[in-house]
Amino acid sequence: MERDGRMDEAVGRAKEAAGALTDDDELRHEGKADQAAGKLKNALNEAVDKARGVVDQARDAVEDALGRKDGGSDDANRS
Repeated sequence: MERDGRMDEAVGRAKEAAGALTDDDELRHEGKADQAAGKLKNALNEAVDKARGVVDQARDAVEDALGRKDGGSDDANRS
């Protein structure tokens, strides 16, 4: 199971704090990188959700326009 962006950000904050406490620059930088990756994941997930919403709305509009919202087939709608 892959971590979501919030988890990456939390882990990054912990690493950054641990690096600061131990004076470990590499761990601090790794923590900052994890936080940035988490923020990017969150932004990408939001973009994907918005895109899915747009696709769903477009599909519904096409189905409404074609009179197939109820799941009818092409043959059932032809005269």
